[in-house]
Amino acid sequence: MTVGGAAAGRARVGENLNRALHGLLEDDPSVYVLGEDLLDPYGGAFKITKGLSTRFPGRVLTTPLSEGAIVGAASGLALAGGKAVVEIMFADFAALAFDQILNFAGKSVSMYGHRVPLPLVIRCPSGGHRGYGPTHSQSPQKHFIGIPGLSLFEMSPFHDNRAVLDRMLALGEPCLLFEDKVLYTRRMYEVDELFTWELVGDVAVVRLDTGGPGGLEIPSGDLDYVLITPGGVAHRALAAMRTLLLDHDLTGVLMVPSRLYPLDLSDLLPLLGRAPLVCVAEDGSAGGTWGDHVAADLHTRLWGRLRRPVRLVSSADSVIPTAAHLEREVLVQDSTIRRAVLEGLDG
Repeated sequence: MTVGGAAAGRARVGENLNRALHGLLEDDPSVYVLGEDLLDPYGGAFKITKGLSTRFPGRVLTTPLSEGAIVGAASGLALAGGKAVVEIMFADFAALAFDQILNFAGKSVSMYGHRVPLPLVIRCPSGGHRGYGPTHSQSPQKHFIGIPGLSLFEMSPFHDNRAVLDRMLALGEPCLLFEDKVLYTRRMYEVDELFTWELVGDVAVVRLDTGGPGGLEIPSGDLDYVLITPGGVAHRALAAMRTLLLDHDLTGVLMVPSRLYPLDLSDLLPLLGRAPLVCVAEDGSAGGTWGDHVAADLHTRLWGRLRRPVRLVSSADSVIPTAAHLEREVLVQDSTIRRAVLEGLDG
């Protein structure tokens, strides 16, 4: 367990990721970075690869606009003994590489008679709240859940990106890293002054800062609900928690995993089993979601201890509009999470 409430360093999340890539390329000559428009001076659509091609010419490769070709080439590079990090310009376009991910990269790990390492990270800038409209704003995590040999991670303000990248490459199998674009300009390790946080395994756990010792021995009377969210929803969840505390005197805990799938909440099951309400909030559109998977798992493992069905919060079953006022109606807001908790506790 790592206490991180007062963690040193307040770099922005995008800066942290950029430094992580610089460090990765510096420390490991077998790492290559591939993607569209990565080279300096542009440095990628969100500047996450800025400076890389200048420092590491020959290992930062700009590519044609063909997501299938990029992922296919990177998978071949990884099969041949290298390590590959791919940048998909927007997560929506990962769908164009779905065949390479599902039928080539995912299966290549295990279909040759013995396990074949395939260290590949596919970075996917995702999410809305930027007015980019239907084709550049999706959170498509749900489409990649359950693929054998494929792991899903999500960037968060609580997880150091170098450690996350090292972990993904060490798995020796293809991984997708979803990066909510709104997070790039947020500060690392920063929470509302009312809260503190710590890492339990790979899950960041945020709770009310009572000034007492850390740990998860939260009295039952001080726990009204638990929220589980991917990293991109964390700030909206924290805003909802603040309002629930100040306006409704409800105290909750927020759990933010780094690895979305497979998801391991084993160390947190005792706390989840004591919560009057568990709510999973995510940005993907409603229907067949990551949250559905988490809820099914918790219902199975905590049957007899859950006091209520797990509450699910997703974006609307809709394309994502460009106009800001319409986009807000579709995507999850902190008010959406707050309302779900209140309705769940009343139900």
